[in-house]
Amino acid sequence: MKIAIVTDSNSGLTQEMGKELGVTVIPMPFFIDGNEYFEGINLTQKEFFDKLEKGSSFSTSQPSIGVLMETWDQVLKDNDYILHFPMSSGLSKSCETATILSKSDEYDGKVFVIDNKRISVPMLQSIYDALELIKRGIDVRKIVEILLETSMEHDIYIMLDTLEYLKKGGRITPAAAMLGGFLKLKPVLLIKGDKLDSYKMRNRTLDGAKQILKDACKKCIDKYLEADKNAKFHFEVAYSGVSNEEALKLAEEIKNEFNTEVVTVMPLSLSISCHTGPGALGMAISKVIDFDSKEKYLLNSELTEVKEAHI
Repeated sequence: MKIAIVTDSNSGLTQEMGKELGVTVIPMPFFIDGNEYFEGINLTQKEFFDKLEKGSSFSTSQPSIGVLMETWDQVLKDNDYILHFPMSSGLSKSCETATILSKSDEYDGKVFVIDNKRISVPMLQSIYDALELIKRGIDVRKIVEILLETSMEHDIYIMLDTLEYLKKGGRITPAAAMLGGFLKLKPVLLIKGDKLDSYKMRNRTLDGAKQILKDACKKCIDKYLEADKNAKFHFEVAYSGVSNEEALKLAEEIKNEFNTEVVTVMPLSLSISCHTGPGALGMAISKVIDFDSKEKYLLNSELTEVKEAHI
């Protein structure tokens, strides 16, 4: 049975990357100064931040039901099932809309919405995991089960260069934003599951903020290792703005401090960048799924063997 993946641009996948992976990417819509734009279609990262810094009025939206139906119908012409990856249900209504639509007679049993509480690079890693499970021939319902079981096995921390955009989004008061600007704070936020929360609000330098990112992820790794001493991890860096210079520097620091060879570096989705503004820098970890664990990937009670495969 053929299984396809559909996601939106909150995953960090561009249209070009989606084509390379065989993943359908729905562009997220934005309204800027009253005009509608679509991420990666008629709105580039540079254009977005140019408009953001010029003080344009922004509002985020979600793919319409019509767009979802048109996309799913097209994908189902050549596939039996769809795994649909929206951003975390706690951060957008797009997940709820997709879930309700997937339960309609037309899509029930064909489209499975993966609300695994992720966004940005951890969400992208989940898509990579799904692609690997599909390649291994795992049943679609078992893939859903695995992705939901491992949904919270990730952590992402983001340092902001300014509090101005949190103030515009109503997440902090103007007085707090003014005080933070006066003190030149670089707050670190935690995105975990359904929430965008403050983590550390007192660091004043970029180096100090980066160290907080690394220390926070180190604590998360230690926590996972307490439960599974053989656990391994993906390391990821996300950034907002046009320049990736600081992101690449952080990636090199992570390689040295965490003894890893690979660090994924991706721009933050524009839906998140609306709230962080330019200059944000994030670090994330995702626990590696043990693909070779036979017991976890039995397709049904009658199957007793799983073919060995290696990434």
